[in-house]
Amino acid sequence: MRPVNLIPAEERTGERRPMRGGPLAYVVVGALVAAVLGVALLATTNNQIADTKAEIVRLEDEKAAAESRAQSLSAYTAFHNLRQQRVATVTSLADSRFDWERVMRELALILPGNVWLTNLSGTASPQVAVEGTTSISLRESVSGPALTMTGCASSQRAVAGFVQALKEIDGVTRVGLPSSALGTPESAGSGSAAGGTCQTRDFIVQFQMVVAFDAAPVAATAGEGEEVAPVRPEGESTAETTRETSGE
Repeated sequence: MRPVNLIPAEERTGERRPMRGGPLAYVVVGALVAAVLGVALLATTNNQIADTKAEIVRLEDEKAAAESRAQSLSAYTAFHNLRQQRVATVTSLADSRFDWERVMRELALILPGNVWLTNLSGTASPQVAVEGTTSISLRESVSGPALTMTGCASSQRAVAGFVQALKEIDGVTRVGLPSSALGTPESAGSGSAAGGTCQTRDFIVQFQMVVAFDAAPVAATAGEGEEVAPVRPEGESTAETTRETSGE
C-alpha cells in the first residue's frame, strides 16, 4: 500500500512550506520600497531646487549692489579717463613742440658778417604756406620742421662757410642749397637792388637754402605754421639783419 501523510501541509516539518500569501506580498513590498525611494528622491530634488533659487536670489542681490556701487563711482571713472586723455594730449604737445626761439637764437650767433638774409621763414611742415616768403621747391622734401632762407654773401666761399655754420645748430640734420649764383654786370652797374635782388656788385653771390630738422618730433596736426622768423627788408645792413634775427 502507498503511505499517506495525514498531517496538514502547513504543520509538516522538514519540508518546504508553501507560501501563504503567494507572490502578491513581494509585489506589495517592492511597490512600497519604490514609493519610499521616489519620495526621498523628490525631497532631495526639491531641496536642490530651493538651494539653487536661493543662490540665484543672492547673486542677483550682489549684482544689483555692485551695479549700484559702480554707478555711484562712474563720475570718478569718467574724471580719471578725462585726466588720462588730457595728460596724454599735453605730453604729446610738449614732446612735439618745436623750439623755434632756440633755433633763431643760435642762427643769430652763427650768422657771419659777410652773409645777409633777405627772406627767412620757419614752418613745421611743407604744407604750411607763409605769405610774403620765398617758395623753395626743396622744402617739399623735408617732412618736418625746416628753415627756408634767401640772401646774399660776399663770395661762394662765404656761402660754403655759412652752410657749415648752419650744421652746428642743434638739431640740424642737413642743409640744402638749391642755388648759389654770382651777380651779373647789369646788377653791378645798377648801384642798388634791382628787381628785388641783393646783388649790387658782380662778386656778390645770391643763394637759397633749406635747413632741415628731420629728427625733430612733430604732432599729428603739425600742418599749421607755428612761428615765422622776422624778414629783413631789402637794403638794410648786415648788423640790422643780425639784430632782427636774434630778437634784440
